Amino acid sequence: MTWMLHQYVYNSELVEHLAQHIIENLLDAIAQSGRASLAVSGGSTPVSLFRALSVIDIPWSKVVVTLVDERWVPENHPDSNAQLVRRHLLRSHAAKAQFVGLKTDANDPFLAVEDVEAKLRLQVLPLDVVVLGMGEDGHTASFFPAAQGLSEALESEQRICCGIVPPSAPHARMTLSLAALLGAKQLLLHIIGEKKRLVLEAAQEPGPVYELPVRAVLEQTRIVMEIFYAEQD
Repeated sequence: MTWMLHQYVYNSELVEHLAQHIIENLLDAIAQSGRASLAVSGGSTPVSLFRALSVIDIPWSKVVVTLVDERWVPENHPDSNAQLVRRHLLRSHAAKAQFVGLKTDANDPFLAVEDVEAKLRLQVLPLDVVVLGMGEDGHTASFFPAAQGLSEALESEQRICCGIVPPSAPHARMTLSLAALLGAKQLLLHIIGEKKRLVLEAAQEPGPVYELPVRAVLEQTRIVMEIFYAEQD
């Protein structure tokens, strides 16, 4: 088994423990190499985690923050993950962190892959801590079932990031590839609520990865993924 579960009743308790866990890993990375990198996800789930991290006093100037995935919209768009991170994480003590986004001026993410990869290699990699989320359709990162670009995102060993067009969710996206995620030193999954627990349990059973793409991180054997689950928000 390449995953382990931490279970809580309330997300507030989960966030307290998960934030400390992330901070300890960032501090370890800083102690070992003088810098640390953190890749985070968007959506509503991580907002309380972002706020908890932001008020913890560590050498944030030595931390580079990036995104697991990004919608292909301007940063001032309400659906921008970069805007979410700037609003809730890159404030207080964490305002000193460097942020490297995944969006460029290219018309679509497929045209921007090489430029974004070059930026990630130069400013972010290697990844120290990755925090994933999961949707009720079984997607994680932007690995949506039946998405255009999904096979390359899951199967390429060379790509760091890939363009994705979900079949139903709005906006084309840029996502870190599965290979990039599995190259992290610490891989974490943060989920809340019974509906997502049931999806996770289904994904833990044998079945097609392309049906429930979160299986890709559950079934891999490169790194132990820690799952942080709370029954209630």
